[in-house]
Amino acid sequence: MDWLPALLPQGLLLIMRVIHTLAAATWVGGSAMYLLVVQPALRLAPAPELAAKIAARFRRLVNGCIGLLLVSGAFLTVNRLTETSLGLPYLLALSLKIALALALFALAFYLGQSSIRRLARRSSRFAQVAPRLMLALGVVVFALGALLNILFEASLTSR
Repeated sequence: MDWLPALLPQGLLLIMRVIHTLAAATWVGGSAMYLLVVQPALRLAPAPELAAKIAARFRRLVNGCIGLLLVSGAFLTVNRLTETSLGLPYLLALSLKIALALALFALAFYLGQSSIRRLARRSSRFAQVAPRLMLALGVVVFALGALLNILFEASLTSR
C-alpha cells in the first residue's frame, strides 16, 4: 500500500482533467446542438413555451459547466505552472485561453439574462450574433486547450 499516496495526486489530476474536458465538451457541443438544431427547429414550428423551457435548462447546464470549468481550470493551471518550466509560447497560449474563456463566461452571462436578451433582440445585431460568437469562442478555447497539451509535451521532451 506504499504506492497509494503516490497515486492519489495523479488520481485527483486525472479527475480534474476529465471534469474539465467533459464540461468544455458539454458546453461547446450543447451550444452547437442549440444553435444548429434546436433553434432552427423552433423557427419551423414555433413553440414559445417549449423554447423557454429549453433555454432555462440550457442556461442551468451552462452555469454548471462554468462552475466546473473555473474550479478544474484553476487546479490544472496551478498544477501545470508549478510542475515544470514552461516556455513563453505555453504561457502566451495559456493567457489567451484564460482571457477568451473569461470572455466566453461573460457572453454566457449576457445571453442568460432573458429580459436583456429580449430587449436587445429588437434593437441589437449583437444579440443575434452572440450565440454564434459563443460557439466560435468555445471552439477556439477548446483548440487552445489542445495546443497547450502539445506545448506541454514538447517542454517535457526538450529537457
